[in-house]
Amino acid sequence: MSRAPSLLILSHDVVGSQMAGPGIRYYHLARVLARHLPVTLAAPEQPERATELPADLAGVSLATYQPNEWQTVAPLLAQATVCLLPGDLVARFRQFAEVETALVIDGYDPVLSEWLAVYAHRPLDELHEPWQHRLAQQSAAYDLGDFFICASERQRDWWLGQLEARGRVNPATYQADPTLRQLVDVVPYGLPVEPPVATRPMIKGVWQGIAPADKVVLWGGGLWPWLDPLTAIRAIHQLAPSRPEIKLIFPGTRHPNPNVATMPTRLEEARALAHTLELTDRQVFFGDWIAYTDWPNVLLESDVALTLHLDSIETRLAFRSRMLEYIWAGLPVVATMGDATSDLIAGYGLGIQVPANDPTAVAAALVTLIDEAPALRAEAFARARTDLSWERAAAPLVAFCRAPRRAPDRSNHWLPNPHQVEELQAEVAHWRGLVTRYEQGRFMRAMHRLAQLKRRLWGKP
Repeated sequence: MSRAPSLLILSHDVVGSQMAGPGIRYYHLARVLARHLPVTLAAPEQPERATELPADLAGVSLATYQPNEWQTVAPLLAQATVCLLPGDLVARFRQFAEVETALVIDGYDPVLSEWLAVYAHRPLDELHEPWQHRLAQQSAAYDLGDFFICASERQRDWWLGQLEARGRVNPATYQADPTLRQLVDVVPYGLPVEPPVATRPMIKGVWQGIAPADKVVLWGGGLWPWLDPLTAIRAIHQLAPSRPEIKLIFPGTRHPNPNVATMPTRLEEARALAHTLELTDRQVFFGDWIAYTDWPNVLLESDVALTLHLDSIETRLAFRSRMLEYIWAGLPVVATMGDATSDLIAGYGLGIQVPANDPTAVAAALVTLIDEAPALRAEAFARARTDLSWERAAAPLVAFCRAPRRAPDRSNHWLPNPHQVEELQAEVAHWRGLVTRYEQGRFMRAMHRLAQLKRRLWGKP
């Protein structure tokens, strides 16, 4: 591309004084990329959007857009050679197919597996149309991306499979790079270079029921349907008689993005269980949402962190962003085994892995980590912080943005022809129909009838 490189980051989530995982990701990526080229960070316009950001964003221009109004996005795109955005935003605007800006699709969030978990409680006959819509949204991203990023090698394998099925793994992309790293590469969450600094008390001696000498177990982030706060509460119930100083906190029960407010969570289940076990405001505490500038205070006041999830396909693909913040603060972690981030905990020796749905194992791991000397894991945390910095995490994205390129197969010559796809689908449906009739016995009955007619016309062979 002839123009000087510049980057537009289109966040689908709130970026401001209160942020969840996506906003935090794009905030930090903007900081890193701004050291290499001009960056504009755009977030959805919110009625009560907080404009004060938690740290310096030198070199980053801030903007807002309306998620359903192309005219608010087009001027931002016109000024950029590269646009980084999540796949769902591609599906909102068909005009993305016509832009000259190179599109980087951020696939760190396994949206399909999360969707299955969110709606698993609904009857199947209610899900067919929404699922088809969900697949159509994802398909737009598969077709229009020039470069795809994800959060782990597991996710990369999944993305390669999806893109192969969509026709994006082809002679053009293979000959450009047999490793296909130019098509899909790993850009996980990272850690800030600057260590967290405590500025004021947030939990101990502040929340009623939690004394300065208590031991705080932190559940960072939300309580999404694929996570397992109930096992955490049951583990605390086991410990309460002998270790009443151990307190479990859920400080993030209300998402800062109002558009996510209606998404199902396990909050009410967790509240009900804590109430039934008589733990509410004694050993288990529920908060609201902590401002991002205060989050380091919460991390540094905590003694152990939890990340527990259910056993599902979401687990296989997930990358728990809050886990990186625990590592940043040197906070030992009890993690359900099975996802990529729990492997980080085990690989660096930063905590203890436990089986899914095992409150006894969680309780034992909490006691072990609370009672051990903090210096025991200090070297492991220092090594992890160096290896997992945002600068290292973002390296493939930096390289692409500094020398942006159109994917070599972004033409009708290589991508599937819609008419050919329809013809192939019709042919597949025809043969499936034959197989179905065969399985139902119609084919065999027809052959038996032909044999009878043959005997009647020509006699026995």
